Amino acid sequence: MRDGLNEMLREVADEITRDAAEIEASADAKDEGAEPGPFGVAIATLDGAVLTAGAADTRFPIQSIAKVFALERALCAIEDRVFERVGREPSGDPFNSIVDLERTKGLPRNPFVNAGALVVVDMLVDCDVERAETLVARQLGVDAVPLDEEVLASEQEGGDLNRAMMSFMRHHGNLKSEPDDVMEAYVRQCAISLDCAGLARAGLFLARDARVRDDEDADGQAQRMRKVLALMMTCGHYDGSGDFALRVGLPAKSGVGGGILAIVPDTAAIAVWSRNLDQHGNSILGVRALEMIAQRTGWSVFGRGFE
Repeated sequence: MRDGLNEMLREVADEITRDAAEIEASADAKDEGAEPGPFGVAIATLDGAVLTAGAADTRFPIQSIAKVFALERALCAIEDRVFERVGREPSGDPFNSIVDLERTKGLPRNPFVNAGALVVVDMLVDCDVERAETLVARQLGVDAVPLDEEVLASEQEGGDLNRAMMSFMRHHGNLKSEPDDVMEAYVRQCAISLDCAGLARAGLFLARDARVRDDEDADGQAQRMRKVLALMMTCGHYDGSGDFALRVGLPAKSGVGGGILAIVPDTAAIAVWSRNLDQHGNSILGVRALEMIAQRTGWSVFGRGFE
């Protein structure tokens, strides 16, 4: 199986690289006419393999993909009380919209829009528990993960909209910590810098969602993974989540750094990266590559793979 996956991955990377200009020209690109950049992909499997192709060793800030790790930490700390302060429905609005907060009196629609992610980070700060970058470092077996200096600087200096959302939510009693503390923690998780191989390895624990009958802790962890994966499926690509579910059929989370982390439950984690984005903020080549991988492996949460 490993040899077949390796060959398939190389073929996908070669095809994506060859057809990059055509794929991006046919998409609803955020920056129309931008030159296609490098493309990288990695698959980490539960049996210990890490397979790579293309620019899989190029680092990029994971940005909103970090929201997945933060949500898992919040669920671990306070369980379903998370959903007393953040919803679990697709938003229908841009990821940085403040409009929906007015309708809901400060309750964000889901943990993956910016307002929801800020509330989740507030929970971590308020409870003084492990944060996203610590979890990622632990999954990779390192003391600390590198942080992208450009993201650290730009987010801290230009996060006016995020601060406005925090002020609005604080007005409605849905922000407990000091806004500056929340903003610092949020910016640090956005700035986590990984390559595709590292991102796939860091996210592999999410694939361990098989229920365990006689081990309460292991079963609780599996159930927590299922909640995170459900939200990745329904909300992980913002207003492109439905299209992604139809085309790929796997829970995934994108980031404006060009990365996407997708999970094949009980099997593998897939990371792809290419910098040019569509109008929803998702990597154009990354989405196409995941669609090709899903088609060729038969991986999907909506049915069994190839017999």
